[in-house]
Amino acid sequence: MEHILIVSATEKSHTMLAQFLTSCHVQTPLRFALSGSEARRALVDGSFDLVLVNTPLPDEFGHELAQTAAQDTLAGVILLTKAEIADSVAEKVEDDGVFVLAKPVSRALFTQAIRMTHAAHQRLTGLQSENRRLQRRIEDIRTVDRAKCLLIECCAMSEPEAHAYIEQQAMQRRRTKREIAESIINGETPG
Repeated sequence: MEHILIVSATEKSHTMLAQFLTSCHVQTPLRFALSGSEARRALVDGSFDLVLVNTPLPDEFGHELAQTAAQDTLAGVILLTKAEIADSVAEKVEDDGVFVLAKPVSRALFTQAIRMTHAAHQRLTGLQSENRRLQRRIEDIRTVDRAKCLLIECCAMSEPEAHAYIEQQAMQRRRTKREIAESIINGETPG
């Protein structure tokens, strides 16, 4: 893990949670927040692999913050709450991907929760990367199609001729089809 945000109401609980993370063999930079509003600012300012929310917080209970972190970031989110209310809190937040642990938490369960949230974070990061790659590919196709339409209109080429022209120019100039298409769109005349 790269960065962890610990949100808890007191400095004492920050220290305890940091020591607990260390005892679970987690060695990563920690950032602390004392309230939900401070944590929200930290989420906007930085990127976290794990958000650990120890309820209750001074300005809110904490489940709303956990839901926001899970919905708006790729971070794994663990919410610590009293055992008596853990089930009711879990019902509110689990659909958003928040992992709820009842306090007091055993080291084994805490370690397992960290591993599970880390695995979920890795999966989301991979999916986001794949999504970006596919978005770039779609944009490439749109750009090439726009250039083909221009070649069809201005040069009286057929669609297969326009396609072949763009591919041929890309090979000859050692550029991508998108680069060739952009140059056509920007007014470079076919030769």
